[in-house]
Amino acid sequence: MGRIAKQDIENLLIETGHELFWKFGFRRVSVEEICKKAGISKMTFYRYFDNKTELAKQVLKRVVDEGSVKFREILTDDDSISGKMHRIIRLKMEGTNDISREFVEDVYNDTGSEIQQFMMKLTADTWMGVIEEFRDAQKRGIFRQDFKPEILLAMSRGITEMVGNPQLNALYSSTQEMIVEIVNLMTYGIAPRESVK
Repeated sequence: MGRIAKQDIENLLIETGHELFWKFGFRRVSVEEICKKAGISKMTFYRYFDNKTELAKQVLKRVVDEGSVKFREILTDDDSISGKMHRIIRLKMEGTNDISREFVEDVYNDTGSEIQQFMMKLTADTWMGVIEEFRDAQKRGIFRQDFKPEILLAMSRGITEMVGNPQLNALYSSTQEMIVEIVNLMTYGIAPRESVK
């Protein structure tokens, strides 16, 4: 029973951290605010996480892991190419829903920070899996055979810079709007030629 309660508390902290970080950013949210919102003591918080950064890492990992599972499901189902593209874009929108500019800036503009380094590694590891999924989809005829999925990794690094660019961010009403536009540009460029109207 204690194990279940422990997992419940850890999940509560991750969910609360997710909600607060997405709304206010990483820097602005304190451990005290997380504890207050979750209804637990600071002592309990520190039983599960060494610090706020460790909690943020788990939040990011969970978001990326859940997105990766859904992405694989989309690529392996029997939906049309158009349906897959729309669902991939919707998945990206859902993943960035309600994310604040502050959080994006805290992660991507704090050069060399532990959280930025973690996110870069998590992103790179995730992209290696995505590349393999794209190769498999190419073999099954879902995507064009004549593009190298590795280019997507290089493009994602450029996207990271774009998302962190304050001047570019100012062109959009939200970070989500900018990310969706970038994903649209990338995604529709890899559809099989006969599917593109």
